[in-house]
Amino acid sequence: MANVAFIGLGVMGFPMAGHLTKAHKVTVYNRSPARAEAWVAKYGNTSAPTPAAASKGAEIVFVCVGDDPDLRQVITGSDGVLAGIAKGAVIVDHTTASADIARELAVLSKEKGVGFIDAPVSGGQAGAENGQLTVMCGGEADAYAVAEPVIASYAKMCKLIGGSGAGQLTKMVNQICIAGVVQGLAEALNFGQRAGLDMEAVLAVISKGAAQSWQMENRGKTMLQGKFDFGFAADWMRKDLRITMEEARRNGAQLPVTTLIDQFYAEVQAQGHGRWDTSSLMSLLTKT
Repeated sequence: MANVAFIGLGVMGFPMAGHLTKAHKVTVYNRSPARAEAWVAKYGNTSAPTPAAASKGAEIVFVCVGDDPDLRQVITGSDGVLAGIAKGAVIVDHTTASADIARELAVLSKEKGVGFIDAPVSGGQAGAENGQLTVMCGGEADAYAVAEPVIASYAKMCKLIGGSGAGQLTKMVNQICIAGVVQGLAEALNFGQRAGLDMEAVLAVISKGAAQSWQMENRGKTMLQGKFDFGFAADWMRKDLRITMEEARRNGAQLPVTTLIDQFYAEVQAQGHGRWDTSSLMSLLTKT
């Protein structure tokens, strides 16, 4: 049993922190105190009024917030994680953020004698709730060795890819893949509907062949039904794609399809549906 802290109890962090309570003592912090109170009511353990207070005495501090500015604030602010964490502890950041901030925070953590692992996740809300996330990590091997057995509480796959920032870069690869697959699936389903096919029968067949994907298995039927209220929001996908395209401009990678799909998600937002999940690309094809 380890003493750990979890900072950020959103749709992902809330169940992830809950899984940790099965084997560890957990102190949580959330910007909205009511959310922390709800977590304690469900899982027991304790909450703290600041990230610094939550981090005191913790061997590992997990963080899962929104974007680079949120991450910088909860870690480096006057009452942030680095103000309370002890030398020799490890920070594990599950936020999907830039590789730049991962490297920046790794340096600041090292100056205090603290390990830092950038560890964005894939699997969505369902993966978090079911303890079946994929975790892609960057950082030093000794810090990862401390964190990995605890991360296993909610992960089906966890791997150290490389140095600081490698986890975030791997998540960018992941999001590029997802964007293309979702758009392709949306176009295929819309094509089949307009051709008058029994699309549930079509899915039953093609999902057993080379076209099979996680998106097809988990979102194909709901996309046909025009239901887009399942987990990872278009708003968050646009944030991830913005980070990805900024990185691509630096490293010279060409992302023509990803750039186009980002604009399709912008259309979803413009229609007031930014909280719909990423499969909502289908809605743009069925409206005409």
